[in-house]
Amino acid sequence: MTDLGDERYVSLGTFRKSGVEVRTPVWIAQSATGEVLYVYTNRTSGKVKRIRNGARVRLAPCTASGHVTGDWTEAEARMLDTPNERELGLEAIIRKYGLQMRLALLASRFSGRYADRAVIEIRVGA
Repeated sequence: MTDLGDERYVSLGTFRKSGVEVRTPVWIAQSATGEVLYVYTNRTSGKVKRIRNGARVRLAPCTASGHVTGDWTEAEARMLDTPNERELGLEAIIRKYGLQMRLALLASRFSGRYADRAVIEIRVGA
């Protein structure tokens, strides 16, 4: 597996139907088995819509502001639609980001967006 799961932030490049790439800095965590990567997001975000339209994504290490600091890697992504799948992804992200992620989840509860949480599964070299 790639070292991308060890990065603090990764730029996630998703593609519009027109082929134009949209890059977003995201938190990323590796599964316990090391087979896949997980990204936490809001189910109403543009990246979710773009991934549902096409599985191709690109990943590169980046800063919190999105400045790319390494090479791009091609991958395939899918939305985790079942509660059990989402929980596995969330557990991996909580394991990595700890208190930061717990606070983000708490904030989403207070803002009423907790039900909108989503997890993207990414396979590098798929």
